[in-house]
Amino acid sequence: MIYNRIALYRLERGLSRKDLAALVGVNPQTIGFLERGSYSPSVELALKLSEVFNAPVEALFSLNPFPPLAQQLAGAKNNF
Repeated sequence: MIYNRIALYRLERGLSRKDLAALVGVNPQTIGFLERGSYSPSVELALKLSEVFNAPVEALFSLNPFPPLAQQLAGAKNNF
């Protein structure tokens, strides 16, 4: 299974699924399937999403579950 943070990035940018789908050239349902983890993107789609969000592919997708954001923020806070 491939885990992703597409919904987080999409919402942060104020994009609907339809908006994001238009930007990367897929059907809005594909974005929904991606966000739910029931569809793994092609390399091409992963790179397009990375470009839209101006983020490395590794920030969007992982083979392991992402840690909760609260945990990541707490860890970042301790580094300051």
